[in-house]
Amino acid sequence: MRIKFISLFFLLALSPRFAPAQGTVPTFQQTVGQSTYTLVGRDPAQGGATTIPTTLVPITLSFHAKKTPGKPFIMDAAPDVPRVLRSPIFSKFAFPSGGRTQYADSMLQTTFPKATGWHTLLGKPKVKRVKITIPVGYGYILTSKKDGGSLAVVDVEFLQKELFKQLSKQPDKLVIAMTHNTTYYTMGDATLCCSWGTHGVDSATGNSFVLGSYLHAAPAVVEDADVQPLTQQLGEFVYDPLHDPLLHGRNVQAPGNSFPRWMRPASMRPGDQGRCGGTGVASAYFLLEPTDTNPKNNFPASKAFVAQVDGTTYHLQNVALLPWYTGASEGLGSTYSFPDAEALTKPSTPCPARGGRPGAEGGTPAPPQPSVAPVPTSGSPNGHWLIGYWVGYGPAGSALPLREVSPQWDVIIVAFATPDKNGPEGTMQFHTPAGLDAEQFKADIAYLQRQGKKVMISLGGGGEYFTLADPKRVPNFVSSVTRIVTEYGFDGIDIDFETPSLSLDHRDADFKHPTTPSIVNLISALRQLHDHFGSRFMISLVPEGTQIPAGYSSYSGQFGSYLPITYALRDILSFIDVQDYNTPPLEGLDGEIYQAGSVDYHAAMTELLLQGFNVGGDPKNFFPPIPADKVAVGFLTGDTTPTIVSQAMDYIITGKPPAGSRYKLRQPAGYSGMIGAMFWTIDADRRDNYEFSNVVGPQLHGYPAANVNELK
Repeated sequence: MRIKFISLFFLLALSPRFAPAQGTVPTFQQTVGQSTYTLVGRDPAQGGATTIPTTLVPITLSFHAKKTPGKPFIMDAAPDVPRVLRSPIFSKFAFPSGGRTQYADSMLQTTFPKATGWHTLLGKPKVKRVKITIPVGYGYILTSKKDGGSLAVVDVEFLQKELFKQLSKQPDKLVIAMTHNTTYYTMGDATLCCSWGTHGVDSATGNSFVLGSYLHAAPAVVEDADVQPLTQQLGEFVYDPLHDPLLHGRNVQAPGNSFPRWMRPASMRPGDQGRCGGTGVASAYFLLEPTDTNPKNNFPASKAFVAQVDGTTYHLQNVALLPWYTGASEGLGSTYSFPDAEALTKPSTPCPARGGRPGAEGGTPAPPQPSVAPVPTSGSPNGHWLIGYWVGYGPAGSALPLREVSPQWDVIIVAFATPDKNGPEGTMQFHTPAGLDAEQFKADIAYLQRQGKKVMISLGGGGEYFTLADPKRVPNFVSSVTRIVTEYGFDGIDIDFETPSLSLDHRDADFKHPTTPSIVNLISALRQLHDHFGSRFMISLVPEGTQIPAGYSSYSGQFGSYLPITYALRDILSFIDVQDYNTPPLEGLDGEIYQAGSVDYHAAMTELLLQGFNVGGDPKNFFPPIPADKVAVGFLTGDTTPTIVSQAMDYIITGKPPAGSRYKLRQPAGYSGMIGAMFWTIDADRRDNYEFSNVVGPQLHGYPAANVNELK
């Protein structure tokens, strides 16, 4: 549900542990203030030219998730090699900073403008082709029906490991590996998407490498072009050659440079600006440059520097230079970005000091009380619901009591009951947030229920690994959840087991007859709970985008993992609300690609549920429609706006599209029985003066009565 912070223990268990390597290219150290950084090349004080031998590796990707007349779908980078060789990566170009040379060399010369006669060049590469098979569950293909372009979405860590299984150590060489029209997700989790590649030292072989994509005839939804992704990763490699991609973003001490924590510039797109970029040369997970824009889980994009080479147009990434991260220093230039000096015109802004929860010692002050009042409800229930997650965390005395939530909320889902790591396997536990008395909490639940509200308990949550793979765990799960529901008087349970907790086995291909033990056992456990509590016991599902709508493109692993659960529980399911924020770009029923955050995306992904779809694109494996009165749309308060939510709900329920909408509903009149909207979180909405509940609640409650007139 929440933005994920996956447990460190689980992450380290996924990755092999290797001693940090020093790479296969020459490096030097530069001290700025009290910090020392490792850069590619030789010390500029020594002068002279350094030529780095290079191996260029075009990768042919073969996808089992999509086939063309009985054969795997192929994305081949070999035809892109001549264009890359002619580009300023390897050929000379007259950059604005002066001199006619290669991209990386000019970047370093701009960084150290007083180093005359000093060069760091890439030698003419040897080309070595590699073919890698992408099994179902490790990537998928998106294709635009309108323009015919295709884009691959691939697990970058899987690809890196497979690449260096075929490439032995390349002494004294830089490996530049390239894919064709490919974007990446990281940490084995497709909700952490998208980047254009990675770079650093491969821990298994010690090879220094750059992995990026060449974009040619990509779908129109992709804004970057040709060598821009490759130059992005090359530019980052120059400033961080010892980076370990397999540890990046895992909150552990990893090799590589550590810069002062920097804020993303205000030039970013709405939703991405004003966030901390981290301490790396690039942002965590997506490896974004400070010049990049990437609202959560979209394709990276930025204004490129355009270079003409022998009549061919190339788009080069504008990268931040060392002074942008560190500030001015003796020997460094006063330019903050390259090649376009106007891309960043002032040094970085430091991130705010790290703090604890609001009000905690050393943290930020407790949030102020709302300055506006919540809008009261009026009229009879109409079957449209405002659903929200209540977290209530905070230091003693600052938590939000349940009874103080806005009256606009129809369903309040308490987050979370979590796995009890100290109890028997399969056991769930729940404790009221700090500062809230357990008996008063129970009284508040009863108070809301008397107002006609439903109060549920959510099981799991982002970052909590939980599985019922062993059937012996099922009784512990059922008994512990029964105890929690009974003790607190919850109306039901919400299932929020996110990636990697639920993953389809490789051979599990039929959602109607699943064989993956963790899924089969969870279905059994949920039916046992429903049988125990009776027909009024509520069960809801809150899958990530990968776990339901991504099943349209691919079915295995995390992709479509909630489909067998949804199908098996269809007769007792209260509602399902897909997280439209923990999700990668996906394809709609119209054959077009949509990115998260837009009205089109919300409409396209919701209609997959409302209309049904061919699982994995297979017409013989059709997932049937879910009734509209069991479908809601999931939003993240910090990742959208009231206007977008309002327009999306109006479009889906009434069929009235907002101006500029591209996606056309298959049911033009809309879905009048569709439930409504879910938000993470009620707490954040209150802190922000009820900006969503005061707008979306009255909107939903003002629609004509749907097919259901009471909460069931």
